[in-house]
Amino acid sequence: MRGAAARLPRVVATARSYCAVSGPHQDLLRDAGFELVLAAPEVPLDAPALAHLARDADALLLGLDHCDASVFEAAPRLRVVARYGVGVDNVDLDAAAAHGVVVTNTPGANTIAVAELTLSLLLALARGLPAAIEHVRGGGWSRSVGWELSGRTLGLVGIGRIGREVAARAQAFGMRVVAADPLAPDVPGVERVALDELWGASDAVSLHVGLSSATRHLVDARALERMRPHAVLVNTARGGLVDEGALASALRRGVIAGAAADCFEHEPPGDSPLLALPTFIATPHLGAGTAEAAHRMGMAAARNVVAVLTGDGEADVVAGPRAGAESARSHDPRRER
Repeated sequence: MRGAAARLPRVVATARSYCAVSGPHQDLLRDAGFELVLAAPEVPLDAPALAHLARDADALLLGLDHCDASVFEAAPRLRVVARYGVGVDNVDLDAAAAHGVVVTNTPGANTIAVAELTLSLLLALARGLPAAIEHVRGGGWSRSVGWELSGRTLGLVGIGRIGREVAARAQAFGMRVVAADPLAPDVPGVERVALDELWGASDAVSLHVGLSSATRHLVDARALERMRPHAVLVNTARGGLVDEGALASALRRGVIAGAAADCFEHEPPGDSPLLALPTFIATPHLGAGTAEAAHRMGMAAARNVVAVLTGDGEADVVAGPRAGAESARSHDPRRER
């Protein structure tokens, strides 16, 4: 009588675009001998729902779902949480380390996609595109007057991978670029300034830092009051960087001229006061939403899972025990945006 078949290591994937399209990013895990469970939710999962899915998982390939200590406690087999993306603020890194779980991310995979969306939102604010589109659809034909990027100053809060790509594109539009970032090296053509100086020196401010206790509500009422009345704010990093109540108040009172966000402190944003304001543009966290970025992130996340579970290859380790001293690269997530 034959024994029971050996259990395959189970990888549970919740990242929506990873699950939505079949391809080599999925084949890589199946070919490595893993059971791949595609469980993409409509919205990011809370911790109880994720804990339920993770009970028998050896690996989680995670989107923006909330992964706290309760998830690790419910998943005794779990060895790796592979973030499909860069930010890891939705993962309790201390709890992961305490449970011996490696946390990885995909640095650089979504850089171009987020940088291009950032410029798209900046252009949309400068020319008032959403309002103009709706005006024409409603039968109107009057023209608004916008402003050109050329000759204006863009202030970057953070100049990691994405910030540098944004700087290059802004410079191609003829913008002067200044940046506040104590962690990053100098970038040619970008003037370094203190953060307090950046708010008042910029015609547009774009955020490219990770979310931490030090950066939560970095853009608060005080920062907004220091900005120029005609200035605009773009956030394609993390929603928690902005005090949304303070921003809504600033927009209503004309403290700044406009703002755009691809991310919110709570997603979906529900009844956020920002959504009712004509000077605010919202997109549904689609910064990494290109076919090219999805492929790069999917392959990188899958390779990270294989590296940790098999010990073969390198993993982009953010926290937790490494996949072998010689097979892991350690990253500071604050530098990745």
